Amino acid sequence: MNVAESSTLIAACAAWCEALGNDGVVRTPEVLGAANTTTFATKSRVRAVLRPANREQVQHCVRIANRFGIPLYPISTGKNWGYGSRVPVHDGVLLDLGRLTRIVDYDEELAYVTIEPGVTQRQLHEFLKERGSKLWMDATGASPDCSIVGNTMERGFGHTPLGDHCGSACGLEVVLPTGECIETGFGRFNQGRTGALHRWGVGPSLDGLFSQSNLAIVTRMTVWLMPAPEHFEAFFFMCRERDGLPAIIDALRPLRLNGTLRSISHIGNDYKVLAGTDQFPWDEMGDRFPLDQAAMARTRQKMGIGVWNGSGGLYGTKGQVREAKKQLRRALAGKVHRLQFVNDRTLRLLEQFATPFQMATGWDFRRTLKVLGPVYNLLKGVPTDATMASTYWRKKGPLPMTHDPDRDRCGLLWCSPVVPNTGGDAAAVTKLASDTLLSHGFEPQISLSLATERSMISVITISFDRAVEGEDARALRCYHALMEALLTAGYPPYRLNVGSMQYGAGNSEEYADTLRRLKQALDPVGVLAPGRYEASSVRPAELDQKIEVA
Repeated sequence: MNVAESSTLIAACAAWCEALGNDGVVRTPEVLGAANTTTFATKSRVRAVLRPANREQVQHCVRIANRFGIPLYPISTGKNWGYGSRVPVHDGVLLDLGRLTRIVDYDEELAYVTIEPGVTQRQLHEFLKERGSKLWMDATGASPDCSIVGNTMERGFGHTPLGDHCGSACGLEVVLPTGECIETGFGRFNQGRTGALHRWGVGPSLDGLFSQSNLAIVTRMTVWLMPAPEHFEAFFFMCRERDGLPAIIDALRPLRLNGTLRSISHIGNDYKVLAGTDQFPWDEMGDRFPLDQAAMARTRQKMGIGVWNGSGGLYGTKGQVREAKKQLRRALAGKVHRLQFVNDRTLRLLEQFATPFQMATGWDFRRTLKVLGPVYNLLKGVPTDATMASTYWRKKGPLPMTHDPDRDRCGLLWCSPVVPNTGGDAAAVTKLASDTLLSHGFEPQISLSLATERSMISVITISFDRAVEGEDARALRCYHALMEALLTAGYPPYRLNVGSMQYGAGNSEEYADTLRRLKQALDPVGVLAPGRYEASSVRPAELDQKIEVA
């Protein structure tokens, strides 16, 4: 598609150059090409990338966008893989906040840090390590170079007792769509000393308006940290029976409800574990896919994994962890085929004796360690890039030295329904997902995370190779079939990709109307991320006139 230069866009870019300097406005083909690329097919296009260096420049960018009526889409680091990366919902200009990398405040005693949206998991982890901090952060399994603010505003989750990222953040500084700036909670009090400590403030709490929304740009946020526990152990289990999942979920739920399990536990199926350790076995399967059950049975035997494989962390005093282990053993007795507890010492021994263990048993334990090691570290708040290899599951050839699924045309679509924390619901969702993906020719890589005491989040991965003709269309057909089936069964998603915002509308016109009124009040020109998590994903016609398409 040939894009004709809009006089409005040209004038706006000139104004942004004046505010940011020429280096702050980028329209080179290389940069725009990368910004327009994600892990699945999209239609919208980025027309320019703005790179402000501070909150004041963000405000200038927003005011200029209002003056010219140009749609503006904020990103933090743009590594929102599986959901759209940097690609906007509709054509527009990216507001790249990656240069806002300040760690504004840090308190070891009260266990918090205040950061800007360009601060990555790697940066915060190294910051704490350099200071000899006794505090742990929470980390997701995404790249260490992902934004903490960006993940939190998408309601991402991790592994430790602070795994609910939105629930562990407060004190937002936000730039409204008009260019004004406000602070949430107690931040608006000049002499307030508790803005980083108390989420709710006084009066209506606004924080929730700004996650998964297009009502403001978050330019600063406080993240709570956790003191390193006196004792930590991870647990790993496996179940060989395909129908064994419901009993496991029903056994873990009481431990989550009574506080024995304080963090988010994860369960992955065999396809999920295999993709984390290897690529599709083209040599064995030829061009036949999906990987069939006979091949998976051989793989499970070789790797020593189950149909279902779980992990979690135990945190507290030595006595608390000892009691938690006792309760976990009792709860899972007869329901799993192996339950292994791992601490720093046992992990070193497992790594040391992996080769003789394989010689004695035939179990390739080193492949298991490729998954176990990074998960163990994540349970301690240590970010890892090991999980990025799984995005290359269907790619042929060796993995590149640096992982970039957008650049390398990896196909990745994540579908993430919220599921009641019951065995029956877990079985229903995993069967629905498996049947749908297998019928469309994809391996059903499925995880279940006990995100809260009462609910789980299932992340269903559709993995493919974008370089293969027709795969984009086939993957999207599978994704939409899966979404429709999940919604019909009563399992809506907790998160959406840039091409599926219509699934967030729900069935309440009153709710949709309330959102529209809020949007009109805060963004009267409608320039901030139109279509993003709105009740309707249809773009207003007048915005199409701002960027002309030939």
